[in-house]
Amino acid sequence: MIQKARIALIIPLAFLLITTASYCQENTSKFSRKEFYSVMASESIQKVEEQLNLLQKTNIHEKNSYEATLMMKKAGLLKSAGKKLNLFKAGHRQLEAAIATDSNNVELRFLRLMIQENAPGLLGYNDDLDKDSAYIRQSFKTLPVDVRQAITNYSKTSKVLRFEDF
Repeated sequence: MIQKARIALIIPLAFLLITTASYCQENTSKFSRKEFYSVMASESIQKVEEQLNLLQKTNIHEKNSYEATLMMKKAGLLKSAGKKLNLFKAGHRQLEAAIATDSNNVELRFLRLMIQENAPGLLGYNDDLDKDSAYIRQSFKTLPVDVRQAITNYSKTSKVLRFEDF
C-alpha cells in the first residue's frame, strides 16, 4: 500500500520535472544571436521589447549583456529624455559589470563598441572604442560564425571597424 502511494507521488513529480526542464530548454533554444543582431540593427522599439521579453525567459550565459545592450538601444528609441537617460544608465552599468567580470569575452566588447559608437557624445560613453575595435580585430577568428557575420555586417557602416579588416 505504501509502495503504491509512493509511486502515485513520484509519477506526477517526474512529469512536472520533465515538463519544466523541457519548457526551460525550449525557451533557451528560441534565443538566436542572429535575431538579436537583426533587432540591434533595426529601429523598432517593438522588436527590442520582444527580444527583451524573450531574454527574460532564457537562461543563457550572456543574458545580462544582451539585456543591457537592448536596454541602451531602447533608450535611443524613446521620446522622453528622462526615461532615455535612466534606461541608458541602467544598461550601461549592467554591461560594464558584465565586461568587468569577463573582460576577455570578445562578443561583449563588440556589444559595447556598437553602443559606444552610436551613443550621443554628450553621454561621454565612448572611451573604449579604439581598445575594443583592436581587440575585436585581433580575436575575430575565434568567434562563432553568427557573431562574425554580425561584426562584418556592422563594419559596413562603422567608423571604427572596417569591412576590409575581416
